[in-house]
Amino acid sequence: MTGGPAPRIRRAVRALLLDGGDLVLLRRTVPGRAVYWTTPGGKIEPADAGPEAALRRELDEELGATAGPVRQVFACSEQLPELHRLNVFYVCRLLTMDLSLRHGPEFDDPSKGRYDVDRFPCTPAGLAPVALIPETLAAYLQSHAGDLPGLLPVSGDAPPAP
Repeated sequence: MTGGPAPRIRRAVRALLLDGGDLVLLRRTVPGRAVYWTTPGGKIEPADAGPEAALRRELDEELGATAGPVRQVFACSEQLPELHRLNVFYVCRLLTMDLSLRHGPEFDDPSKGRYDVDRFPCTPAGLAPVALIPETLAAYLQSHAGDLPGLLPVSGDAPPAP
């Protein structure tokens, strides 16, 4: 059997971050690419204590935000020849956000484009016009956006954040 090197595996955590009845999304404006929206989150780093710690770190870096308890609600994979992305999505409620505190490495490299914060009604109709990436998440939300508030854990459902 011949072939190139095995694809890299990238494990990522993403937040379905609710603020009232809205879903908080990042509008990505990247040179040479159509504008799209994505959820806050990113790669699980070796120094992270686990997926939840990675999610909380990413929320802090990308939004200067903190969230309440989290609950895993969706997972998907994206397979490219050189990369296999495994995305796990957690629903959570926004507690605080101060965009002046954003500090992730993506903000140090202008070639990465812009990361603007938008809010959309967390309903199938409210999210329908959004060019959301990954497309499997867009399909999930068309069926389940209205269910997300009911899936939010109450404080007794999850261990306290570190």
